[in-house]
Amino acid sequence: MIVLWPAFLMACIATGLFFSLVDPMELIVLDERLKVHELGAYTIGFFAFWILGTLSSGLTALLVQKSR
Repeated sequence: MIVLWPAFLMACIATGLFFSLVDPMELIVLDERLKVHELGAYTIGFFAFWILGTLSSGLTALLVQKSR
């Protein structure tokens, strides 16, 4: 939980900031418009940000443990 909780909080903030600036229906991936429902785009974005936050927090926790 030391890794997942901060990643979850940052995913909430990152999703809010990202989708307040970008319309999910205007996203283009590999020269194609995203053909996903708006709620689906929010969900995919949230989990993508959560995975990135988990990787970042996990790496930090790993480096702190190795330095002790």
